[in-house]
This record gives sequence, C-alpha cells and structure tokens, in this order.
Amino acid sequence: MQEKIRSMPEEFQPATPKGPDPKWRYMWRVGPRPANTRFKELNSEPVIPEGLPEWKETMDSWGSKMISAIEVVAEMAAIGFGLSKDAFTSLMKEGPHLLAPTGSDLQRHGSEGTVFAGFHYDLNFLTIHGRSRFPGLNIWLRNGKKMEVKVPVGCLLIQSGKQLEWLTGGDCLAGMHEVVVSKRTLDAIALAKEQNRSLWRVSSTLFAHIASDAILKPLGHFAEAPDAHSYPPICAGDYVEQELSVINLKGKDGV
Repeated sequence: MQEKIRSMPEEFQPATPKGPDPKWRYMWRVGPRPANTRFKELNSEPVIPEGLPEWKETMDSWGSKMISAIEVVAEMAAIGFGLSKDAFTSLMKEGPHLLAPTGSDLQRHGSEGTVFAGFHYDLNFLTIHGRSRFPGLNIWLRNGKKMEVKVPVGCLLIQSGKQLEWLTGGDCLAGMHEVVVSKRTLDAIALAKEQNRSLWRVSSTLFAHIASDAILKPLGHFAEAPDAHSYPPICAGDYVEQELSVINLKGKDGV
C-alpha cells in the first residue's frame, strides 16, 4: 500500500493519518446467521446496548432495507456481467453483514486535513452508504485519479469490495477510498453552525458479505480472466480472518 501511494502523482496521493483514529463506530450484525459454520466468531449474535429499547428494531429495519438495495444491485451486476441473476445473491445468503453507523465529532476534529478513514479498500462484497451529514469521502478511479464524492439527496452510494474483486477475477476492482476533512467539509461546518445544527458527521454504512462458508473464486467466464490466477479458491471466512489478522483486528487465538 505504501509503495502504491508513493507511485501516485502528488495531487492524487491520499492524506496520511496522524495519531489515533478519531471516529466512533458501532458494528451491528444484520440478518439471519447460519445454523452450522466453521466461523462462529464472524457469525456471533449482535450485542444490544443497554438503555435503548428501540435499538434492535431500528437497526434491523434500516439494515434490511440496505441489504435489499445491495441485492438488487448485485442481481443487476450479475446480469450485466453475463452471469446468472443469482450468481452473487446466492452466495450472500446468511452472510455476516454488518450495519456500521459511524460518527465523527467535527467540533473536536474539524480542522482541514483531519483523517477519519485512511486510504483503504473494503474487504467485504459490496459496501452501501446513506448520504453523510457532511462531505469528506474521496475515491480513486481505475485510472488512478482521486475524486471527491457528492451523493445527491435521497440517494445511496455503493462501492465494490475485495470479495467482488475475487469473484470477478480482478475485472471489478475493490474501490480505494478515504474520509478527510476538506474545504467542502469546512464550508458545511460553517453552514451547520449558522443553522445551529449538530456538528457530528454521521454516516450510515452497511458492509454486505459473502457467506463465511461459501467459496470465493472467479465465477463463470471470469475464471478465464487474465488475472484469475491471482484469485485462487478460498473460503470467504478464511479470507476475512486473514485480512483482520493483518490489520490487528483479530487475535492470534481467534479472540
């Protein structure tokens, strides 16, 4: 990743995080879990915070709507790729999907250049976002160009993750992105102050996954893709655990 960043033209290089991660995030597991799985840690029951009686109903309701949107897009993508309509959605069944509402306090961390999410890809299948209260998301196009994202009101944003890259043999790459306080963020902060609105940047993110016990491998004609050899068959759960281990989000003994 460091080499990739150094090879970029300076105007397209991502911001470098300094100090601890300033955002808050709660991971809520959405949807049914498999009765039998090798990956119990990835498919454990969600934790319900105390003192919020409406929590489960609200989170499950919004989460299921987000998953429904993902499923429609996954079916459209499969048809567009020349695969069967359910090529992706059949692999998503009972996946460890995570609704991850994310909050960043711009009152405390609202200076230009503050990094809320450093340059990265998502390890899951597809990621869907509700429109954030404040701008700040940057993406990288396939040609290496960096762009600010502007999500219209009433729209959702979907990004490709590493599991989709695997299933398409590298034809559809996982999207690189970051979240940084920009000049547009500062303008939005100034307007929010004028209107006496909250300065918390809240984004509603859901990470849709391929089922942990399903096999990740290039599907259909993607098995003949030029880079298909770089995506050997692997259990989705094994792949996720490898990624989590590398970024220190998984203990060595599965804890």
